[in-house]
Amino acid sequence: MNVFYNKEGIGDTLIIVLGDAEREVHSFERKGDAVKIINSESKELIGFNLFNASQYLELNESGSVEMNEEKLAVINEALSKNGFEDQLEADFSPKFVVGYVQSKEKHPNADKLNICKVDVGSGEVLQIVCGAPNVDEGQKVVVAKVGAVMPSGMIIKDAELRGVPSSGMICSARELALPDAPQEKGILVLENEKYSAGQPFIS
Repeated sequence: MNVFYNKEGIGDTLIIVLGDAEREVHSFERKGDAVKIINSESKELIGFNLFNASQYLELNESGSVEMNEEKLAVINEALSKNGFEDQLEADFSPKFVVGYVQSKEKHPNADKLNICKVDVGSGEVLQIVCGAPNVDEGQKVVVAKVGAVMPSGMIIKDAELRGVPSSGMICSARELALPDAPQEKGILVLENEKYSAGQPFIS
């Protein structure tokens, strides 16, 4: 789940994104202040728009809304008040975490890509295809997990790069919008002793 609010840009509307589909297959059902958006072909729930959002919850953000259980409960109550039975669920675990690169091997179909196995804590190891020239095994890095919203607005999704599955992204300082980020290509490598795999990364 990704939630956005920009009162100056689009008005007092909360945008709740649950899935992805081409606009041509969007279908809509409105009840009161809430609009349900569905993929008309697969019938998958894509998301909701909640109009007059500030009447339901206090919103100070402009852009991505930092969610928690309390806000989710308010959104579910608002959907119910407007006649929808859907109850939304979300994973609130950190989406930007420290990862430890366990291994790196060349991509079989792309000279400039590497396939990395990255420990992101709690026994979870992600396979991430990375094109950074300085990535190497033994590094501590910043991983944007699936569901993360980058400062650019890009949402990280499971992908397949040249035939190889990739879950997440190893980030550069520039992609994280860190101050004084170098302009040359390359991931952000963290000082090993200061960080542990799975630790939330806060820029």
